[in-house]
Amino acid sequence: MAIIYEVHPVTPQKDRIEKIKGALKNGAVMLYPTDTVYAIGCDLNAKSAIDRVRRIKQLSNDKPLTFLCSSLSNISEYAIVNNEAYRIIKRLIPGPYTFVLPASKLVPRLVMNPKRKTTGIRVPDNPICSALVETLGNPIISTSAHITADSEGESPVAVAEAKSFGKAELFDCLEKLVDIIVDDGSDPGYQVSTILDLTESEPTIVRHGLGWEAANAWVQG
Repeated sequence: MAIIYEVHPVTPQKDRIEKIKGALKNGAVMLYPTDTVYAIGCDLNAKSAIDRVRRIKQLSNDKPLTFLCSSLSNISEYAIVNNEAYRIIKRLIPGPYTFVLPASKLVPRLVMNPKRKTTGIRVPDNPICSALVETLGNPIISTSAHITADSEGESPVAVAEAKSFGKAELFDCLEKLVDIIVDDGSDPGYQVSTILDLTESEPTIVRHGLGWEAANAWVQG
């Protein structure tokens, strides 16, 4: 059964963030709020925890996982950022954007796209996410945690496109699958992040989500 930490959405309590950090360092998997949807995540360096996240989401190893960084300088440690990508990212972070970038050697193979050697990175506009990443000192895996029934109507599985469950149902479905639930008092969002592919000389928007108009303005500009 997961431990639930009630954390203030604007000024996260340092002692609770420290306790969550300690658990993540020891391989815990958590359910936590972001500036888009609730996410399932863990320490980027915890291989066993990443394996569990994949099992919860029923993702094969060839499906890349997005992770959270704290800043543009932090992104540059885990990805190759050219001048055009730098310009766009600088204008859009923090915010509801996922940037697809060439991965650096610091990105575990279990996380990146195995064919393209790319990775998805976010810097969310969320105080809890920021506090967790900065306190942990490592990026945090972030994959959406919406829940729906599977095709046979038997067991719940986490999929990005489901929109039917509220927070109580989400917590009930995942409390036995994760170790920690971070509750900031908000209901789950249902609008996903906008994804920008910054791997080529010409940036492209590959998914329209929250804030896509602002992203498009900078891509076109």
